Amino acid sequence: MLEVNARTAGVSIAEAARRTGVSVHTLRYYERAGLVVTAVDRTAGGRRRYSPVDLEWIGVCTRLRSTGIPIRTIRRYAELVAAGHGNEEERLALMEAHREEVLAKLAEIREHLELIDHKIDVYRGRLAAGDADRLWAPRAED
Repeated sequence: MLEVNARTAGVSIAEAARRTGVSVHTLRYYERAGLVVTAVDRTAGGRRRYSPVDLEWIGVCTRLRSTGIPIRTIRRYAELVAAGHGNEEERLALMEAHREEVLAKLAEIREHLELIDHKIDVYRGRLAAGDADRLWAPRAED
């Protein structure tokens, strides 16, 4: 859980960036793009102050983005969350659909990993046998 200093009632954008692992630019973008579920507080001077809820939500957005979910889908999800109770079925459907996409990507990555593992086995075997020079390499035609 991310901790916020009670005396400041939130953390600065620089501190929020440090704690969440995203850039200040990304934090501003998330806000402009409608991905943040609450209005980010501002100081009397207009500086952003991120609450624990903001920091946790930014973590959710970051993790979802790392799975390849489109910004428009996170925006829709944020809208549903911000709207409150009564739309849980739509939230579930959104997450289930994205889960299927992630599973398909994982299957594809597993196939690619099998090729990499095969190539590693070939190189290890040829190096151990002392005949690595027999490995195929493209040659310019003479």
